[in-house]
Amino acid sequence: MDSLIAAADSALRTLFARPPATRPNPAAQLEDAALTPTEQRESAALMRVNHVGEVCAQALYTAQALATRDAALRRHFESAAREETDHLAWTRARLNDLGSRPSLLNPLWYAGAFGLGLVAGRFGDRLSLGFVVETERQVEAHLDSHLTRLPAGDLASRAIVTQMKADEASHAASALAAGGAPLPTPVRGLMRLAARVMTTTAHYV
Repeated sequence: MDSLIAAADSALRTLFARPPATRPNPAAQLEDAALTPTEQRESAALMRVNHVGEVCAQALYTAQALATRDAALRRHFESAAREETDHLAWTRARLNDLGSRPSLLNPLWYAGAFGLGLVAGRFGDRLSLGFVVETERQVEAHLDSHLTRLPAGDLASRAIVTQMKADEASHAASALAAGGAPLPTPVRGLMRLAARVMTTTAHYV
């Protein structure tokens, strides 16, 4: 019951509150560049996609912590979720700076990611960790592509994405070291397809 209450609390905080970051915002000491309206819209769309990714990360880790019976692994997932909270706070702050908003479909994204996390957990801890490894690797590649698409003058967004990319690589390495098993090729393909649908939709909605 305590775990279910904690999971519900995490969902409400992720979707309807503004969780404080535990680390300084990488963009805090950077001055906003003079972006054109077109550049500002593009930066906002990309950061909205990144914010959706962090909403999904919260859901995924919360569900996997709920699914595992291993106390040490549960702490591992909870620790990763806390670090992802920094990303959630940074991307939300950047959206505000750009005069934009999060995705209107965030509750849907959260529910979908939570369900995937529970399913992954049902197949055992090694595959659950393997799901984290693959997810974080795909997110890292996705963030790398954003660094090529963000306007050159948007130093603030670039600083946030660069730190997020480093953190995601660290999460993948930690999950692999904890015993993550490789996922079957069809599963990895389905994950990439689902991510493409989410990122394309969140870019606009």
